Amino acid sequence: MTVVGPFGLSVRDQALEADVQTGLAAVEAGLLDATKSDVPFITEAAQHLVLAGGKRFRPLLVMLAAQFGDPYAPGVVPSAVVVELTHLATLYHDDVMDEADVRRGVDSANTRWGNSIAVLTGDFLFARASHTLADLGPEAVRIQSEAFERLVTGQILETAGPTDGRDPVDHYLDVLGGKTGSLVAVSCRFGAMMSGADESVVDTLTQYGERLGVAFQLADDVLDIASDSHESGKTPGTDLREGIPTLPVLHLRAAAAAHGRPEDVELVALVDGDLTDDARHAEVLRRLRVHPALEQARRDTVRYAEEARAMLAPLPDGYAKAALVELCDAVVHRAG
Repeated sequence: MTVVGPFGLSVRDQALEADVQTGLAAVEAGLLDATKSDVPFITEAAQHLVLAGGKRFRPLLVMLAAQFGDPYAPGVVPSAVVVELTHLATLYHDDVMDEADVRRGVDSANTRWGNSIAVLTGDFLFARASHTLADLGPEAVRIQSEAFERLVTGQILETAGPTDGRDPVDHYLDVLGGKTGSLVAVSCRFGAMMSGADESVVDTLTQYGERLGVAFQLADDVLDIASDSHESGKTPGTDLREGIPTLPVLHLRAAAAAHGRPEDVELVALVDGDLTDDARHAEVLRRLRVHPALEQARRDTVRYAEEARAMLAPLPDGYAKAALVELCDAVVHRAG
């Protein structure tokens, strides 16, 4: 048994381990190659987050999904590079929007070079992803473009907020389906599709990825409140400080509106106040960490992870399926 990939995923078969490790190494090389430019400064900026590491969650899913066909098919590694480049590009843009200082344990690009360079570097990565994608055929381009549309739509809906009468929690879960679930679903879809797996397998893995992606982001929401910076790779309460409505805060607001408990109303007022003040920010984090809203968000994470696990039922048993099941468990464990 060897531990690979994010969250300490254990692979219990030597052949699968070799395929995954070889594939991820090839993806890493592909990422470095795709982020090179004739302009040294662009290379430095584009490789900033590549070299910072990361879980490579999406490329791992590509490699595991490819096990249901031919994992050595020529489109598998390039498709994994495409989804990771797209993900990295969104991180550059997200950090500008969130005014984040830290990403993956290093200074965010916007902190180091300013917002304009960070946005343009994200655009550069999108361009490089499109260049690689073009070699994978028109169907791959269509799938990626639809996912990218969903991703951007999710970001816009998050920024705009729910319409009048819409439940904020339902709105938020729809946002996550677009922002995160779409690209994770494409990771699974590309891996299966590029490997030549049956269409039914491609569909099953796509639906699995959609649900796992939402669970993954919900676990991040929990970590934003519950973790320290060493564990999460970014400053705790970053989303909270920037007023981004994560699930624990949405559950807190719902509880305050439904029951009107003074302590909940007071905490909502603190959340809505000036959280650039470090003492106030620390107090809100402390109180949220012991509030039932955080546990409710954990339960939602478990629910989506269990839905993802259930989607795998039609797939043939084997080490690849076991690894995908274990990822569901690992996401839940990550949320505590």
